[in-house]
Amino acid sequence: METVDNTVWVLTWSDEFNEPTPDNRPDPNKWMYDLGHGENGWGNNELQNYTDKVENASYSEHEGRSCLKITATRTGTGYESARIKTKGKFEQQYGRFEACMKLPYGKGYWPAFWMLGADIDQNPWPACGEIDIMENKGYQPNIVSGALHFPGHSGSNPITHFYGYEDKRFDTDFHLFAIEWDEEKIDFFVDNVLYKRVKAKDVTDGEWVYNHSNKPFFILLNLAVGGNFGGNPNDNTEFPQSMYVDYVRVYKKVD
Repeated sequence: METVDNTVWVLTWSDEFNEPTPDNRPDPNKWMYDLGHGENGWGNNELQNYTDKVENASYSEHEGRSCLKITATRTGTGYESARIKTKGKFEQQYGRFEACMKLPYGKGYWPAFWMLGADIDQNPWPACGEIDIMENKGYQPNIVSGALHFPGHSGSNPITHFYGYEDKRFDTDFHLFAIEWDEEKIDFFVDNVLYKRVKAKDVTDGEWVYNHSNKPFFILLNLAVGGNFGGNPNDNTEFPQSMYVDYVRVYKKVD
């Protein structure tokens, strides 16, 4: 059984989503949008068109919490949703990255909290590296997963692990999803339970890009519809539905 280091963390960045912006859209000082259908459905055969509409990403009060609400809607020609990222606004190498979230439910929903290497424009995916802190197949409301994509382990061959509850659901309550990342390893957590540790020294069949010199990552939040991960919506999938984010926080170790 792996143990967690007795680490003291200091907050370096956060968005608590407590103070709505004038247009009720994500804070432009912290987030930017990905827009459109992307190439081949963002590489995953996803069906949605990402927009910057307030209907798809806005501040919201939910169950007594001030939240970011990312909503997937059905349109006359397909689906719309939102994908936001901190690229160029906040990027960090190593630390604890966490978000408190409540997920949607239904086949075809694919909520995600994840990270990409900030050098993606110079080193296209998967060379930039990807850390999936939380992904969920919308028809499995009690199971989430974390994954690493990098050269040698990408696409349908990531290093991945699943975490599930027998008596709890991720669409009925808020839960905390996190990683703790340092030079030697990446730990994955749900509700502060360490469920997977990936050590750099154990990766012998790929290029571990996460400890390269001066290699920060940026954060992404999105709600996809359809695609390779969990399949497409069916007749029982209800629209619209939302992913609620109570907060996102990032920490660094205290030396």
